[in-house]
Amino acid sequence: MKRTLIGLAVAIGTVVLPLAVSPAARAVAPSTTPSTTPSVAASAAPPAEPAPAAVDAYLGAVMESTGLPGMSVVVTHGDRIVHAAGYGRDSKGEPVTERTPMRVASISKSFTAMAVMTLVEDGRISLDEPVAGRLPEFRMADPRAARITVRQLLNQTSGLSDTTVDIGAAQAAGSLAAYVSTLATGTLASDPGTRWAYCNVNYDLAARLVEVAGGRAFGDHLRERVLGPLGMTGSAVGDRAVTPSEGFNSLYGAWVARPELPAFRDGGSGGLVTTAADMGRWLIGQTGGGGRPVTPESLKTMHAPSVVGDYGMGWGEERLNGTRLLVHSGNLFTYTAVQAIVPETGYGFAVMTNSAALHDDTYNVLAGLVAMSEGRTPEVPGGERQTFELVLGLIALAATGLGVLGVLRARRWASGRAGSPRWWIGARLLPVLLPVPLFALYPDLISFLTNGRTVTWEQLVYFAAPLTITFAVVAAAGAVTTAVRLVRLRSVVSGR
Repeated sequence: MKRTLIGLAVAIGTVVLPLAVSPAARAVAPSTTPSTTPSVAASAAPPAEPAPAAVDAYLGAVMESTGLPGMSVVVTHGDRIVHAAGYGRDSKGEPVTERTPMRVASISKSFTAMAVMTLVEDGRISLDEPVAGRLPEFRMADPRAARITVRQLLNQTSGLSDTTVDIGAAQAAGSLAAYVSTLATGTLASDPGTRWAYCNVNYDLAARLVEVAGGRAFGDHLRERVLGPLGMTGSAVGDRAVTPSEGFNSLYGAWVARPELPAFRDGGSGGLVTTAADMGRWLIGQTGGGGRPVTPESLKTMHAPSVVGDYGMGWGEERLNGTRLLVHSGNLFTYTAVQAIVPETGYGFAVMTNSAALHDDTYNVLAGLVAMSEGRTPEVPGGERQTFELVLGLIALAATGLGVLGVLRARRWASGRAGSPRWWIGARLLPVLLPVPLFALYPDLISFLTNGRTVTWEQLVYFAAPLTITFAVVAAAGAVTTAVRLVRLRSVVSGR
């Protein structure tokens, strides 16, 4: 969604063109396009493990260059934590440490997948059995839903989509059972197992399946069967047992503390709150060390991509400078995170920030840590957020100035067009007025550009606030200019 919002900002610059200017902006979020440069030959000796002091120095430089308010990071290798630390401060002014609670959003999905796998190993669930057979409340207005399997939920190939389900009703639910019941009027966007589509409903359904098959609340099962064996004592589902501080949004370069938007966060799609220290234990477990909630065979199943996409079960496969990574990111409205493991080397990484903006630095920080693990000099990211939001601010200022100028020159404009055909006058006004209907359709436009993901006005005034405000200013300038020109035109015509 963030990539789409950033692309839309370029369109806003184009919309300002009829008023006078056409600035363009470029930013990359949440990650840059991975390079395909070949990796070091397999015959070469593995590089030395990066020293904790070197990792710390790199992350200190990252904090200075990005201006992030707070960040916690962990690097693991094999069964060891190489470095775990926090940087910056939280919204209460307290230092961020490796034990500071962080919301990790969709990283939760890999934990939910493991919770399901514990029940698969117990023989209580089969990956290829229909979900509807286990969940009596799971009924949809589409008969194909009866064929959705557990594996398809975890692989995100079920056919469920934001475009065909009432996401708003689901998010307003007070329990997983109520959440599943809201799906009754929904349909599928494709036949189960034929197409990959990212949809949070898959993992909230999986969490409800854990409750029913496991006989206890999802959060309790996760704590006892996944978090507990790994020693993740500072982690929990929801934000009541482990409460993070308010996060931040970037507003034209300045960080503003804001409460996270209320939503149903006791499910399996994005409710985990954890710490860098705990994520270290999780990453070690993912590479076969430490506590083992599931067998190595189950880990391989979780990590393997489906037959229709690169997404496994809470992990997606990517290439970065030729290195194969298993990755999952997480984006809420005031927190951002990313995790990755390198199966071939046993390294694990997690980067978590108490902030959310149009430009997300977490993946670029992760890329730098991967480079260090390969003996390469990491590139220090930073400046993109500040530059991009500066451009948006300049667009807003330009639109304001041009709107004022358009009002002041409205009589001159009207005098020059009095007596012209109406269609010609309308054609000259259309470019100036165009931002108004586009802004009215703003959430629908973003939803369309993100393949139907549900988008609300409330969401767009959080991490997208600079873009939303700029868009609003451009639309207001166009509306006021058009209105005053029409009034002046009527006055000029009637005075003749």
